[in-house]
Amino acid sequence: MFENVMLILLAILVLLMFAVPAFITFRLYFHDKRQDEHSILRNYPILGKARYVLEKMGPELRQYLYNEDNSGKPFNRREFTFVNVAGKYNSRMIGFGSNRDFESNGYYIANTLFPTQYEELRVVQEPKIKTYLYEIDENKLFTRKEHRKEDKLDPFYLPEEDQIVIGENTVKHPFKTRGLIGQSAMSFGSLGDHAITALSKGLGMAGGTWMNTGEGSLTSYHLKGDVDVIMQIGPGLFGVRTKDGDFSWEEFKKKAEVEQVKAFELKLGQGAKTRGGHVAAKKVTEEIATIRDVEPHEDIDSPNRFHQFDNVKEMLSFIQELREIGGKPVGIKIVVGAEDEVEDMIKIMSEEQSVPDFITVDGGNGGTGASYFELADSAGLPTFAALPLVHDLMIKYQIRDKTHIIASGQLVTPDKIAMALSLGADMVNIARGFMISVGCILAEVCHTNNCPVGVATTDPKLQKALEIEEKKYRTCNYLVSLREGLYNLAIAAGVDTPRKFARQHIKYKKELSQIHSVSDHLSTSNHDDVRNEKKY
Repeated sequence: MFENVMLILLAILVLLMFAVPAFITFRLYFHDKRQDEHSILRNYPILGKARYVLEKMGPELRQYLYNEDNSGKPFNRREFTFVNVAGKYNSRMIGFGSNRDFESNGYYIANTLFPTQYEELRVVQEPKIKTYLYEIDENKLFTRKEHRKEDKLDPFYLPEEDQIVIGENTVKHPFKTRGLIGQSAMSFGSLGDHAITALSKGLGMAGGTWMNTGEGSLTSYHLKGDVDVIMQIGPGLFGVRTKDGDFSWEEFKKKAEVEQVKAFELKLGQGAKTRGGHVAAKKVTEEIATIRDVEPHEDIDSPNRFHQFDNVKEMLSFIQELREIGGKPVGIKIVVGAEDEVEDMIKIMSEEQSVPDFITVDGGNGGTGASYFELADSAGLPTFAALPLVHDLMIKYQIRDKTHIIASGQLVTPDKIAMALSLGADMVNIARGFMISVGCILAEVCHTNNCPVGVATTDPKLQKALEIEEKKYRTCNYLVSLREGLYNLAIAAGVDTPRKFARQHIKYKKELSQIHSVSDHLSTSNHDDVRNEKKY
């Protein structure tokens, strides 16, 4: 009897093992055959699903298996690895040689036969920065052991006589900084509070830098670390608006009274989205809605431009009013498109003898939390094309020594920063490099609120992945490593400070090893490199 029962159960089990898969296969076959959405599934039921599986896995397969060290956009594997290694180990060492494609067109630093000696550098190395670095104990195929240790880093500050002073002759409270590298505009909302806090604390530890709030307004998270802040004001006026959406001078004065806020930036444009900003509804939490004074859980779309002014003269008047009421420097952020339009703007500044305290030149290759394909790919000149154009036009109209240029757009390594300085920038902004330092893995889902590492998301569950007290050290280490690398390139170029990088320190190599001066390559006149600070 017992044996018969067991045989029956076994038969049923075997039947289910074959019947259930057969039934599922049968259902899937007829579902695919009859559906209207996918053509390939109508002709190849079930088998056609392999296409969609591989399509879904494609980005990860390319990133981790198929992309070579120099391929992959917006950052290749070499650049991504550089940020990670600099942040975790404060190291820029490589072995055997460079993987750069030296046959392709590109910029190169013009080294000298007689480099600067280390003791000749204009640099301040006190006080030391207390941080944590990792050391690898064992690195095998399936095991990796490392430990974290406390360390002290040389800060690589500019000496006081070389520091950048913004608004020295225009406002009551000029902004002074002893570093050339800061964090570009990234709003709370585009990034989560964990990421903003980790960045604030890490930048504050490093010192000699600044943090741009992005157009989403100043928040308590930006102030968590002891870091200087540039508050960005976009056309949406978030943080400085009335209930009706008009500009609020009362709110502006409140922000100007915050000690950590050192300057303001009017966002006329952004490289990756030359229209107004966008934040998806799923990112707009109750907290973000309160900060921005908008409705929660609804898309946020900023106007394409400010309603407070319609031309350059009105913009300059508005800037002057902001200076007088806030007492702090005011700059603008632009994206260069039409050269004649930029020239008209600079010409009017010269005629009016009224110039913003700084101009951020954002390349069309810059980053964004959300943009439209057509804008990100085609609108706005890239950084290295836009930057010398603005620099040379300001020299032409004799206002270059009255302001500062901040460059932004894919400047995540010391060599790119040195090139930007050589092409006319006084300072540089970095956004995505700092995102990588706090854990970004280039998943490219910033617009979905589904960032797998908790950086570009406001989802509390996903943000648990980002440990603030760990990532703040990565941010600090990455920034200090950039500054050290920049000084190394200054040594190679034969100057004693990165502030002396100029057009003669960079060359452009075309195919067939044709070497050109940058002025020839850009088809610009070789202007004297006049900067705002003293002439060295």
